Amino acid sequence: MRPLVPISLATALAVALAACSPPPSEPVAPKAPPAPAANVPAAAPAAEAPKPAEAAAPVKEIPEGECGDQSKVAADQRAFNTARWSTASEQNNFGFDVWRGDSEKGEFAKLTKEPILGAGTSDETHKYEFRDDTIDPCKEYWYYIEQTNTDGSKEKISPVFKAPAKRRAVGSPAPQPVAPAKE
Repeated sequence: MRPLVPISLATALAVALAACSPPPSEPVAPKAPPAPAANVPAAAPAAEAPKPAEAAAPVKEIPEGECGDQSKVAADQRAFNTARWSTASEQNNFGFDVWRGDSEKGEFAKLTKEPILGAGTSDETHKYEFRDDTIDPCKEYWYYIEQTNTDGSKEKISPVFKAPAKRRAVGSPAPQPVAPAKE
């Protein structure tokens, strides 16, 4: 049995934001396999030099659509962001809260009404997710995950991560390609 480490050290690695749900007529792209869990935070992968054909990546087309409050839209039809994270092990973990802001440095509001329950003390890998369907699909958002320990202490266990807008307002211009930076 391996020693338990605090969740902040064992939190893996894959705090990710899923794209909004595709409309029923669009095929769903297969998910990439999850990153393996480890007992230490993952280091950023080394950047590889872009291949000539990849030097100027195309701008992803953002579809047009309705913007604003989605509360009157059926829950299964709403655009959403999904925060996903996993732990390699947990020690005295009561649960998690998800926080959202309008900017990377801006004010954040807690989204979870009740904590997403953690595994207490465990040397097993656990996966978690939170679906945020209270978004304006035309805005980008920033998120982070906070852990509550069984003693009541709290700690931020993820970096702040960005969820891009899911659509643009009807009639608004499409994003223009950005020239690659010169070194």
